[in-house]
Amino acid sequence: MYPNSAKAKLQAGGTVLGTYVRHPDTGIAEILCYLGYDFLMFDGEHAPIGERECENLARVCELTGVTGIARVPSNLPWMIARTLDTGIQGIQVPMVNSAAEARAAIQAMKYAPMGTRGLAGSRAANYGQLLPFTYPEHIAKCNAETLSVIQIETPTAIDALPEIIEIPEIDVIFIGPTDLSLCLGHPGDFQHPDVQDAFRRITRIVEKSDKALGVLAATTEATLEWKDRGARYIMGVFEALMGPAIRSYLKSVREH
Repeated sequence: MYPNSAKAKLQAGGTVLGTYVRHPDTGIAEILCYLGYDFLMFDGEHAPIGERECENLARVCELTGVTGIARVPSNLPWMIARTLDTGIQGIQVPMVNSAAEARAAIQAMKYAPMGTRGLAGSRAANYGQLLPFTYPEHIAKCNAETLSVIQIETPTAIDALPEIIEIPEIDVIFIGPTDLSLCLGHPGDFQHPDVQDAFRRITRIVEKSDKALGVLAATTEATLEWKDRGARYIMGVFEALMGPAIRSYLKSVREH
């Protein structure tokens, strides 16, 4: 397990900027790493990225010093463990609706005595080939360096949030704005009063804790707004930045 630069920055009170990645292509990931992001979040929930793809994407992040995080499809222990064994440095868990579900996610991410993650000489342990290698050292490093991100995406989850934030091993409470707006009956309308009220409720609870507030923000304006609201783990969508730039370029050249 390599040092987790994004987690270290968060623990020091800083803000980390990353992007959502739905493509299992290592070349795209490598370009994004060179552009200066603090982390890349590889999505296994809404994109075709599994453990094999995570393994190669983790290699890219290690070579460039960027933190690689994977969103698993579901809060299942075997799924979290297999993803971490690829060498990925953080896990983002969707649709966590109770403290019990949050504890289960953390248990799956951590080795004993902090959790129940199974131990093996996987890629995360360099296959046991970097000597001197000891399992106790590997366990300590993984438990300390793995970044844990819990997504809050439903009214039920918001109600449970005061209990969820009491779990010490959680690093980031992430607002899933799209599913939250859907659950509230206003899909995609982030400015609707009901959605904004939900955002405020989450923000007020998290700001009283030692957790970092995380959110998806697709534009520069949205990112700056969420920074002002206290978010420190901010995930963009690189296509949302790339699209307008390319369209502007094509328009300017064609009209010249």
